Amino acid sequence: MDFGRILTAMVTPFNQDGSIDFEGVKKLARYLAANGSDALVVSGTTGESPTLTKKEKLQLFAAVKEAVEIPVIAGSSSNDTASSMELSKEAAEIVDGLLLVVPYYNKPTQEGLYQHFKAIAEAVDKPCLLYNVPSRTGRNLEASTIQKLAEISNIIGVKEAGGDLGQVGRIKASCPRLRLYSGDDALTLPIFAVGGDGVISVASHLVGHKMQKMLNSFESGNVERAAKIHRELLPIFEGLFITSNPIPVKYLLYHLGLIDHLVYRLPLTPPLEKEKQFLENLLEEN
Repeated sequence: MDFGRILTAMVTPFNQDGSIDFEGVKKLARYLAANGSDALVVSGTTGESPTLTKKEKLQLFAAVKEAVEIPVIAGSSSNDTASSMELSKEAAEIVDGLLLVVPYYNKPTQEGLYQHFKAIAEAVDKPCLLYNVPSRTGRNLEASTIQKLAEISNIIGVKEAGGDLGQVGRIKASCPRLRLYSGDDALTLPIFAVGGDGVISVASHLVGHKMQKMLNSFESGNVERAAKIHRELLPIFEGLFITSNPIPVKYLLYHLGLIDHLVYRLPLTPPLEKEKQFLENLLEEN
C-alpha cells in the first residue's frame, strides 16, 4: 500500500480528567486529513503511546478510522514481542497498516530485532512499517537487518529517525522495494533527495500543506524552490523539539484551538512559561 508522502504522527487529545477526548480525536483527525496529511499514524510517540492502555489504543484506532477516509496506521508494538503480536493482530482488524518500533530498554541484538519484527509481521496480514529511533530505544536497527526483514512481503517500509544519511543511503540501495520515510522533519527534504518517499511528521500538524508544496517542488524539478521552503520551515521543524515531543506541538494545537484541553499524561508535563512564549513567537514569525 502507498500511504502517501506526508504521514502525520498524530497527537492524542485528552479531557481535563486525563481520559481520551474521542470527539477531539475525530475533530483533529479530520483537520489533518484536510490540511496536507496523506495518512495518520495513531498511538506513536507523539500520541503519548507509552501512557495508553491496550483498550484505549484499540478505541483510538477505531475512532480515527471512523473519522477519516485517508489511511490510518497504528503504533501497535512495544518492547515485548508477545504483547506486540497480540495488539497488532487486533489492530490489524481496524486499521490500514502498522508501525512497529524497535524494542526499547531491552537492548536486543540485531538477531533479536530480526526475530521480533518477523514474528509480528507474520502474525498479521496488513502492511508493516519498521520504526528506527535510536535516541529513544538505545538500539540502531542496522541496514543489514532491514535488508533481511525486507524479504518478508508485508514489511513495506521504514521510518528512519537515526539522523544518519549514510544509513538512509544503505537502506535505499539494499532494499529498493521498501518505502523510506524520514522520522525527523528537518531531514525530510534531504532524505527525499536521496531517494526517500516522504516523512512521518510532527510539524505537519501545523504546516502540512507547505510540506507538500516542498516535496512537489522537488519532484517537479524545482530544487531551488524546494530548498527555499525547507529553509523557511526549519525554525518550525527545530522549534517543535525545544523540549520533549509532543509537549511543544500539543501546546501549539491548544493555542490554535485545534484541541480543547492542554492535558498531558505524566510523566509528560506542560511547557514552561518561557517555552510557551517561544512557541507562540515561532507561530507568529512563521
